[in-house]
Amino acid sequence: MTDVDRSEQADGTQRAHGPRQGSGTHEGGTHEVGTQQVGGTQHEGGARGDGAQQEHGGVPAAALRTLPVPDLSLVVLVGATGSGKSTFAARHFKPTEVLSSDFCRGLVSDDENDQSASGDAFDVLHFIAGKRLAAGRMTVVDATNVQSEARAQLVRLAREHDVLPVAIVLDVPEQVCAERNAARADRAGLPRRVIQRHQRELRRSLRHLEREGFRTVHVLRGQEEVAAARVVTERRFNDLRHLTGPFDIIGDIHGCRSELETLLGRLGYGLVRDALGRSVDAVHPEGRTAVFVGDLVDRGPDSPGVLRLVMGMVGAGHALCVPGNHENKLGRYLKGRKVQATHGLAETIEQLDKEDEAFRAEVGAFIQGLVSHYVLDGGGLVVCHAGLPEKYHGRTSGRVRSFALYGDTTGETDEFGLPVRYPWAEDYRGRAAVVYGHTPTPRAGWLNNTICLDTGCVFGGAMTALRWPERELVDVPAERVWYEPTKPLATEAPGGADGRPLDLNDVAGRRIVETRHMGRLAVREENAAAALEVMSRFAIDPRLLPYLPPTMAPCATSTEEVGGEGAKGAEGAEGGYLEHPAEAFAGYRADGVREVVCEEKHMGSRAVVLVSRDETAAAERFGVPKGVSGALYTRTGRPFFDDPETTERILRRVRACVEEAGLWAELETDWLLLDAELMPWSLKATGLLRKQYAAVGAASGAAFPGVLGALEAAAARGVEVAPLLGRQRDRAADAAAFTAAYRRYCWRVGPGAADASGAGQAADAAGPSAVNGADALAHSGGAGIPDGSEEVPGGAGIPGGAAASDAAGRAGLGELDGVRLAPFQILAVQGRSLAGLPHTEQLALIDRVIAAEGAVASRDAGPAGGGAVDRPGLLATTRRIVVDTEDEASVAAGIRWWLELTGAGGEGMVVKPLQALVRRGDGRLVQPGVKCRGREYLRIIYGPEYTRPENLRRLRVRHLGHKRSLALREYALGLEALDRLAEGEPLWRVHEAVFGVLALESEPVDPRL
Repeated sequence: MTDVDRSEQADGTQRAHGPRQGSGTHEGGTHEVGTQQVGGTQHEGGARGDGAQQEHGGVPAAALRTLPVPDLSLVVLVGATGSGKSTFAARHFKPTEVLSSDFCRGLVSDDENDQSASGDAFDVLHFIAGKRLAAGRMTVVDATNVQSEARAQLVRLAREHDVLPVAIVLDVPEQVCAERNAARADRAGLPRRVIQRHQRELRRSLRHLEREGFRTVHVLRGQEEVAAARVVTERRFNDLRHLTGPFDIIGDIHGCRSELETLLGRLGYGLVRDALGRSVDAVHPEGRTAVFVGDLVDRGPDSPGVLRLVMGMVGAGHALCVPGNHENKLGRYLKGRKVQATHGLAETIEQLDKEDEAFRAEVGAFIQGLVSHYVLDGGGLVVCHAGLPEKYHGRTSGRVRSFALYGDTTGETDEFGLPVRYPWAEDYRGRAAVVYGHTPTPRAGWLNNTICLDTGCVFGGAMTALRWPERELVDVPAERVWYEPTKPLATEAPGGADGRPLDLNDVAGRRIVETRHMGRLAVREENAAAALEVMSRFAIDPRLLPYLPPTMAPCATSTEEVGGEGAKGAEGAEGGYLEHPAEAFAGYRADGVREVVCEEKHMGSRAVVLVSRDETAAAERFGVPKGVSGALYTRTGRPFFDDPETTERILRRVRACVEEAGLWAELETDWLLLDAELMPWSLKATGLLRKQYAAVGAASGAAFPGVLGALEAAAARGVEVAPLLGRQRDRAADAAAFTAAYRRYCWRVGPGAADASGAGQAADAAGPSAVNGADALAHSGGAGIPDGSEEVPGGAGIPGGAAASDAAGRAGLGELDGVRLAPFQILAVQGRSLAGLPHTEQLALIDRVIAAEGAVASRDAGPAGGGAVDRPGLLATTRRIVVDTEDEASVAAGIRWWLELTGAGGEGMVVKPLQALVRRGDGRLVQPGVKCRGREYLRIIYGPEYTRPENLRRLRVRHLGHKRSLALREYALGLEALDRLAEGEPLWRVHEAVFGVLALESEPVDPRL
């Protein structure tokens, strides 16, 4: 019975027959060694572990043998059957870390000793090992592994995943192995020759393990050494996740010492000079740490001065440094290797020749000790020289080191004979920010959470630093052109081009979105496909679409009857309520929310407004072209107006009011994201009103006069039709009420439009009795949705903003007369989300903006304005009242307010917890808002005769669970989008959450809720 295994690794090996001296590990034949002192703590080698020795398994501490193992590695146990590998693995590693060939053999054959199943067993073992290594988990292979071909497969597996392979050899006498096998019932009959063959293969293997690719080899001879061994997990060289900053990351320097000193000064560092006046250290009074991305030398006037300063900072624990390709080449030269003195190396050699031998030796040791890249700040920051894809973060191999030093190329050369860089950052989707240099670009800019800081100082550009975690850029201009570039600086760095910010793979298929407020949320494949259809065909520029508002659940179904307790003064005289504030207040009281704010529900369509301080601010933050200063879009991401100038006119008015109110300075922002309602409802699309609502009104207007006339004539002749006549009169009254309800949401817009400030204004001078809805629409200028905040996809029959454009053409939207915008929440500003601000504070800020409109309009209407600015009254106030859900008088006052609001023709109100982001006692989110719609408005939703008792009884049996779940999930995704936007995350990360909201909208749910 042979236990065969396979193994794999990278070049270069360290053999340890005794306690390992030093902690050298390799990256593709290059040692990652050296010492870097950070914050007063000296880190030697690439791995750190605790050095404490305690009594272990009955072995005195002094006799213990320490076996260092990197925390991410493939550990291969090597030994004959019966040597104690499984016992050793169980003692020193977690059960989940150990993959046993015997166990895998049992998985595929139900018999751990079935040697005919070994091939399949090792396929399973290698597959699981690959998955663990890809996930960054230490993996231990428990098999004999005495055959070179078995180890070779494991070494290749380690190389594929850029981890270090470590061999632990258990060299136990043959007699011991035989006795252990004899004691096992399943191996009692194992032939002695099998053990002898294993021992021979093991002896041959010991001479070749290093050459096979194992970076570290630990050989334990005899039972005593095995028992005395103690495995110590060590941190990798590049793993500095425990260092959280703050950091100042500095781009390529190339010998520009003077500019470096100036930049450090601007960053707040104080220079320390030696007796000769040379800079040898720099200290920040707030304890910040500088991080250099490499390319300290070559081309510039003082490479030794730069090295002296950076080495001093690193040695004092005030800085970290990764190597650039220029340091790598200089290091080889200082070792005596043959290199070409090109690309500025000749200048560095000449400058170093003026220094003493001790300094040159110190430089050589410093370069030798540099680590290819660092993972910092809990894994949220990666610093390297030429960039690094996510799959290489924290990994150790020659391939990783090569990419970190040189990047990747397409294999082509440009017209200047230089390699064409592969734009890896355009496809980057990692969560860690990658900060690098290497390829000069005129201006540093973020792309997909990566940024290139090489802004060509030595070529006459600038030296740039990034403050982390602030994500603030600081730069100083070059004092002169120190080295003529081979080609002009151009935005060709992987992080310096617009690239492909979004990718189909970001949204296609089933998705899991991690949110801070609700954990992992799933988006089904079919819903993602529906969202992709809308987003790709109708949505605005994705750079201007950072948020979509969530759907809103209604309050619990009411059983209140008209004229019942708390309902005095209600409209109507028969039937009851489907929605009533009493249920909204009771629901929040049950959730532990004492104070709620009731906001009037405007008679319009939900709108999101993104307004920038100016076009320059919009271009810098959102990357939009000249002439665009923001966006105005629907809750499914479609533009409200096809005409960009109409959008810009609205944005200009909002921008001026924000300026007048002083919010740009107060909120320290260059842009605002607002949640609002755009009125009238009829502004949105003509199709829905004309084909659905007006058609009902027109049909009733045509049918009922004749029916009632015939019945009244029959009654006059003495025919007994009184019951039928009464029913038909009630139906006619219901139809008239239906027409009156939807006509309140339609009014003229454009030049000559009537004042649209009063809710409930009809589209025409005719009163509610004029039931010819089609005629009314001829003056209204458009259509809307069956709820002031809910959109019915495809309901209008006109895609996106086409209907609004049609309205604009017919109603003359150029002057915006009659158009009203009612903002009710500031969602986000530069650098922070305001979604957690209490609603009363939100509305107070917005009241200031609305109050400023008078001054803005007066100023614009003066001679300087030329009378070309839209008329006053674009912005509308959101009326509200605060209710204490535990105070009966306050609750009664809230109900009266709703009754008065809806009795005057208003749509209803939205009830929200006064404090945002409220959670219940069990930690779950409370609904951010519930809508409580008026009795007459609901005629539009449920039909003219919904208030009849028999209909109302049926409608009161409605299921709200799915709608409420949908509202909460969309709310959490919206909050996540705002947080990612405020934190400056890449567009694809923001759109992951935005797209999720749109996808959930396609879930099947009663559209009337």
